[in-house]
Amino acid sequence: MDEIRYALVVGAGAIGSAVAATIHKSRPGAVRLLADGRRAEALARDGLLVNGERLDLPVLPARRAPAPGDEPGLVLFCVKNHQLAAAIRDAALCVGPGTLVLSLLNGIDSERDLRAAFGEDRVLDAMILAIDAVRDGNATTFTVGGTVHFGEDRNPPGAWSGRVSRISAFFDRTGVRYKVPEDMVHAMWFKLMVNVGMNPASAILRAPYSSFQRFPEARRVMLAAMGELIAISKALGTGLTEEDIGTWDRTLDGLSPEGKSSMLQDVEARRKTEVELFAGTVVRLGRETGVAAPVNALLLDMIRTIERGYGV
Repeated sequence: MDEIRYALVVGAGAIGSAVAATIHKSRPGAVRLLADGRRAEALARDGLLVNGERLDLPVLPARRAPAPGDEPGLVLFCVKNHQLAAAIRDAALCVGPGTLVLSLLNGIDSERDLRAAFGEDRVLDAMILAIDAVRDGNATTFTVGGTVHFGEDRNPPGAWSGRVSRISAFFDRTGVRYKVPEDMVHAMWFKLMVNVGMNPASAILRAPYSSFQRFPEARRVMLAAMGELIAISKALGTGLTEEDIGTWDRTLDGLSPEGKSSMLQDVEARRKTEVELFAGTVVRLGRETGVAAPVNALLLDMIRTIERGYGV
């Protein structure tokens, strides 16, 4: 099993910066950033500011092949879903014969696009949970760095694939918290459930995590959206149950009360959101399965209205 020498982070936003900082602080030289043009110039000039500390990380130029034998062993995609196609083009020449790929994007569809671009043998299912990173300009702050969940569809304890073992060994060396679920399909749907419940509701209510920790009114909005996805999951056999809400509650309680969901951050910054990926996915799957999803349909209309108000 070849050792992964370094990971390439594609997309140094809140999540990408937090993961890159974790790797760098544990093992300097084990992470690089992909950038080009103005972004590369800004990184060279200003570095990354993470939890008040400037980090100067090596940069690989986008759309340019690394030196032979210097390809990353692992590529971590950390962009927004609407940026994925461009990110794939930017990173394509960096993916060598021994490179593995993980997507830390929201939703359950990005792996499909990555496999189409790089091949089934390179891409594993992945997600990151319980991270409270917030980005403001060039500065990222977080108190909980999250846990990367990744693996094959099924990961029997003690019998992980070689791909999973390579990545887990790298994370062990670099301080990245991770989990390899036995049932990765259920894990991916759990992450979708969290995003469906938390993101649109928090963006519409302008509510940080404290509101969902403390206020029953905010929780009812979150739970109503989640409940529709659970019903769809039962129809499709992907494993979600009401017990998963209890699991999320325990995770939510551990997040910084001042932390904000990615969609709330997007709305505050007047950026395009991922509402189509969350509420839009539930509405689409509801039509396909015959499961009613009126709450998510309403949230979808509300976020679309907010976006139209600032011209996206």
